Amino acid sequence: MELNPDLLETLRRHWGFNEFRPMQDRVVQSLIDGRDVAVVMPTGGGKSLCYQLPALISGLTAIVISPLIALMQDQVTQLGEMGIPAGVLNSAMTYSEQQKVIQAARQGAFRLLYLSPERLARADTVEWLRRVPLAFFAIDEAHCISEWGHEFRPEYRQLSRLRDHFPDLPIAAFTASATQRVRHDIIEQLQLRQPAKFIKSFHRPNLRYLVKLCDMATQRDILLAALREHEGSTVIVYAPTINSVHETVDFLKSNKIGALPYHGKMETDERRDNQERWMNDEVPVLVGTIAFGLGINKPSVRAVIHLSLPKSIEQYYQEAGRAGRDGQAADCVLLWQRQDIGLLAYFINNMQDKAEQTRAWERYRIVKDFAESNTCRHRQVCLHFGETPKWQSCDMCDVCGNSPDWLASEEARRAATQKAAKAAAFQRIDPNLVEHMRQWRRSAARRDGVPGFIVMNDATLADLCRRRPGGIAELREVSGIGERKAQRYGREILLALAGYKT
Repeated sequence: MELNPDLLETLRRHWGFNEFRPMQDRVVQSLIDGRDVAVVMPTGGGKSLCYQLPALISGLTAIVISPLIALMQDQVTQLGEMGIPAGVLNSAMTYSEQQKVIQAARQGAFRLLYLSPERLARADTVEWLRRVPLAFFAIDEAHCISEWGHEFRPEYRQLSRLRDHFPDLPIAAFTASATQRVRHDIIEQLQLRQPAKFIKSFHRPNLRYLVKLCDMATQRDILLAALREHEGSTVIVYAPTINSVHETVDFLKSNKIGALPYHGKMETDERRDNQERWMNDEVPVLVGTIAFGLGINKPSVRAVIHLSLPKSIEQYYQEAGRAGRDGQAADCVLLWQRQDIGLLAYFINNMQDKAEQTRAWERYRIVKDFAESNTCRHRQVCLHFGETPKWQSCDMCDVCGNSPDWLASEEARRAATQKAAKAAAFQRIDPNLVEHMRQWRRSAARRDGVPGFIVMNDATLADLCRRRPGGIAELREVSGIGERKAQRYGREILLALAGYKT
């Protein structure tokens, strides 16, 4: 496949990257060539760029189908910061706001327009879309279209009509966690025509999988030890119920660990505020139910800790995969109790749909085996998704011998805490400079009314503090600083760096 020579220049100018991640360039070129594509790329692999860049190159409008309003809005804001015109249409907008977006779309004002699957299913949406200069359709979280997917959503089934309504337009399906069965179902449901298939390895070698069966007291001891090991870093803790979310937050606060709750029953403003405070590094730990995390774009999460057995390997892989998206080492810790198995079985037995119950029992068996097995965790994950590794041992899980001291005993956990404190003093990047620049980022984010990661993500902030550029030309060498960002924030960043006193 011959790569369009303009792609790298566009990537550098808008995204601030000098090269593509593995597979991105081939997906981008396939869409530019007008092909249907099916992409399975793990969380953090850079899926969004795969449809954003060809949309920009096309000069037309790509329609992106996403199930999450918050994610759509974040991506539109982020694209705007890069100088790429994008819009979103959702139920939270007033009728007048929606009409302005539709009118702008008809005039070709957007390179990307984000819609929910429910919105696309409406007959009036199809009618006005016929008058928009369209490039292609991109379906995010495409596993939701399959009944065998771990997050099946009936409204996604209606996307099968896209081919009938827009027979000449390419369709691109993207997912992070789809088994072979689900992948085949996605292609069939969306009626993809000889799609270019891109399946990235499910092996995330920078993640360390740690699984431990424990009782309530031991679980809390290990949770504290893990958080102290990752002191100063960003962490997600998944709790099974709303009550356990609040109990865990209270427990952590009583042990002087900053934590905030997140779940679907909270007031929208409070939930959004908590998420933004965590995203902006004001609080290190966010304790949430599975309602938290979809679409969260925070590359520097150093640990994801589950306090109960997940419903499926797909769910666990997706949630644990929110750790280490910057490619740096991160821990995925599963602290489960025997009662978790009984609770999962109870909910499955109460399902009314027999077909869904059958699928749930299969997921239950697989995730139970994962927790109890003495086989390499990474290998189990890869095999589940239809990938057969050539290796038998990963060296990055508890089964393969890579288990930290703090997971083993109370004495070892105390020692590990002391070791972590000493290690922090020898970080290559000046931690005080990092905090100084985080404070600048928080201030800029509040002023501009955007999440901190849109101003600058953690990987870019770390590279900035490592390089300490003295001028705009040097600043442009920092990974993630594109042309638009350098123009908007360059002078502020350089002043903030110059104002740091060692």
